[in-house]
Amino acid sequence: MKIRIHVSLKPGVLDPQGRAVHHALEGLGFEGVKDVRIGRIIELDVASDTSDERIDEMCRTLLANTVIENYRIEKGDE
Repeated sequence: MKIRIHVSLKPGVLDPQGRAVHHALEGLGFEGVKDVRIGRIIELDVASDTSDERIDEMCRTLLANTVIENYRIEKGDE
């Protein structure tokens, strides 16, 4: 089963990478961009009998730093 984990910084957490991209976009003449937040996507191919609880445990244990990051699990096609 294909799983996608979307990880993003929590609101209020400083995002220096996002600020750098925002500054670069302004420098290139792209107007109207109010903010940029950088995240990541982790793709997993797991056994079809892997429970939602086990996937959530993977996220909390290793894939996301829950102190400063949020994550969202998206299941794809089997």
